[in-house]
Amino acid sequence: MTPGQLRDLCLSFNAAVEDFPFNPETSVFKVLGKMFALTALEGRPLTVNLKCDPDDAIRLRREHPDLVAPGWHMNKRHWNTVTVSGGVGGELPDRVVRELVEDSYDLVVAGLPRADRLRLDRP
Repeated sequence: MTPGQLRDLCLSFNAAVEDFPFNPETSVFKVLGKMFALTALEGRPLTVNLKCDPDDAIRLRREHPDLVAPGWHMNKRHWNTVTVSGGVGGELPDRVVRELVEDSYDLVVAGLPRADRLRLDRP
């Protein structure tokens, strides 16, 4: 997956926006003000921090030890750093990356107040 494809994927979700609260190189993707992905799109290797269910986070780290690590500068129980491309250990299939980004978005949406979730469901 290319940096452009990762950006497009993150922005494809309902009400998703890209923000740069830390510096101009670090893209933070949010839904209604809550972060679901963080990445340096120009970084090599290309990695992204994604929210994850704690049990799934541990499983993914075990299944892909060279590609999925505890979230860098994040709560390591709830966030993983995923190598999207250019890593020494290879890269995850695009399908898996898409699923992990979608799961992260869904987890963040699930934590939003009910009124916000309902607003997201409207066309």
